[in-house]
Amino acid sequence: MTVTTKKRLEEVRHALLDLHKSLVDSERVTYEKTVGSVGSPNQFLQLLTNDPWFAWLHPISQLIVSMDEALDAKEPLTDAAIEAIIKEAGKLLTPSESGEGFARHYFDALQRDPDVVIAHADLMKILSRPR
Repeated sequence: MTVTTKKRLEEVRHALLDLHKSLVDSERVTYEKTVGSVGSPNQFLQLLTNDPWFAWLHPISQLIVSMDEALDAKEPLTDAAIEAIIKEAGKLLTPSESGEGFARHYFDALQRDPDVVIAHADLMKILSRPR
């Protein structure tokens, strides 16, 4: 992996983490309005990892883990492999009003929360930059 490709992956990962945080915060607000308040950070972590309400967020979490593994790999990945991971981010983060699963939930989050919109726009700027 070249220094340029590694830097690009790090930038995408950082923006993806910001987006993930915005999505988690937004979904927590929606959850608490619908179900009730969450008692503690530990309880919220349990909800994030085990409750079906938050299951739609797992693909973005898994993508971040893939990026972490790529950056920490003992054998550096090729530039093509890194670009494939980055391309996967672009495909995952395509909202769909008529879709289902992640794409539909992502569309809904973009409609209800300006922080999600800003984080999405920041990530899309990075993804659209020429290599």
